[in-house]
Amino acid sequence: MGTRRNARERALQILFQLEFDDTPPDLIFPPYWQDKDVIEDERLHCESLVEGIALNRTRIDDIIQSVSQNWRVSRMVLVDRNILRIATYELFWGEKLAPGIVINEAIEIAKKFSGEQSATFVNGILDAVRRRSDEILKTLKEEGHE
Repeated sequence: MGTRRNARERALQILFQLEFDDTPPDLIFPPYWQDKDVIEDERLHCESLVEGIALNRTRIDDIIQSVSQNWRVSRMVLVDRNILRIATYELFWGEKLAPGIVINEAIEIAKKFSGEQSATFVNGILDAVRRRSDEILKTLKEEGHE
């Protein structure tokens, strides 16, 4: 498995922990990494994802909510919600990866950590986000969130 996938999976674990703990991410990182054998690029990418999501979480959740029919973000399964946050962050604030790569990574992580139904749910939400990406980018630019 690649460094980026590992970083995303670790970010998912940290974001899951932050659902129950309002400690700032920079204070969560040291104990999280303490007993883990990880290469520097993976750690840095993971921390970048978590910090970026923490800084933009309200906007990320608004984007997800804007395409979610019949599902409030707050009612989504915790794992799915955080997979969606990671992918949405990557689509709009992360490295410029092709949307298909970001979505495929999210689907694979959903299959591993949540199941086939979750993978289908994640795919549907992220595909809707991708379809509305031009509109979302315009709004982010107007709001100064790009």
